Amino acid sequence: MLHQYWKNIVHWLESHLLSCPFRRLTGIDCPGCGLQRSVISLLKGDIAVSLHQYPAGIFIVTLFLFLFLHLYFDFRHGALILKILFLIVVALIIANYFYKIFTHQLF
Repeated sequence: MLHQYWKNIVHWLESHLLSCPFRRLTGIDCPGCGLQRSVISLLKGDIAVSLHQYPAGIFIVTLFLFLFLHLYFDFRHGALILKILFLIVVALIIANYFYKIFTHQLF
């Protein structure tokens, strides 16, 4: 029962993806293009596909999960861990975007 419910949620998310306004206006991917597909692949359990679609996706999900846990449990070094996760996410987003630029994958 729970498995079918989860599949329905993932199917609903797949059929209701938001379009990127930057890409719609310019025809070029923004630094966040691919995040929704990456998270959906992660929810399906396809970690390799998720990393391929948007490398920072898993780290963004981890960042938010840890943020909510830290807000609830107030970990001793939680703020430092959040800062490190944030820097990793920003570095991955920038690196991924430059990779797309240099490999001509923006269109």
